[in-house]
Amino acid sequence: MHALSIPTWIIHVSSVIEWIAAIWLIWEYGEITGNRSWWTLSLAMLPALVSAMCACTWHFFDNAEFLEWLVILQASMTLLGNFTLLVASWWIWRASKSFDENTSQL
Repeated sequence: MHALSIPTWIIHVSSVIEWIAAIWLIWEYGEITGNRSWWTLSLAMLPALVSAMCACTWHFFDNAEFLEWLVILQASMTLLGNFTLLVASWWIWRASKSFDENTSQL
């Protein structure tokens, strides 16, 4: 656990907690508004959360060589997470566009 300073650990852990809270709040927003496309965003955020947990785990064990595979997993989850966030953003945009078209016809 000596790989990171205490302030850096605070940043890492609080970022993970904030990300979990954001996932939950976005999911709730989708429920409240009845717009399920927001659920895709909260699900799309999960690979990035896994990536952050990989980084914290690797640092917790002092960047041990036997856990070096976590670095590969972290990079893969970051790439996957960026792609899933792109798709979720497009999905929300598409849903809002169809919502705008439907409301303009009223």
